[in-house]
Amino acid sequence: MNAHLLANHLINLAAPAALLALLMVLFSRLLARFFRSKQAFSQAWYAQVAINFIVGLGVLVGGLVLLGRDGKMLTYLTLVCAIACSQWWQLGGWKR
Repeated sequence: MNAHLLANHLINLAAPAALLALLMVLFSRLLARFFRSKQAFSQAWYAQVAINFIVGLGVLVGGLVLLGRDGKMLTYLTLVCAIACSQWWQLGGWKR
């Protein structure tokens, strides 16, 4: 496998985590405005995206190691749950 194919595989491995991390932060801020929440966000949006991306990438790599291949639905289900829990934790949902 040459460098171009390796880079392509790594980008495609990380893409679901990056997209889901970005969408989770954007939708949480949109819903906070929609429901007129007075909640102050303690971190900048890009910091939240970065933390969610790291959590998601860890889940995807863990799924690759444990299940032996990429793209299993169990890994994607765990990815969604882990990023949702990460966002909940960052917004202080555990304080309520």
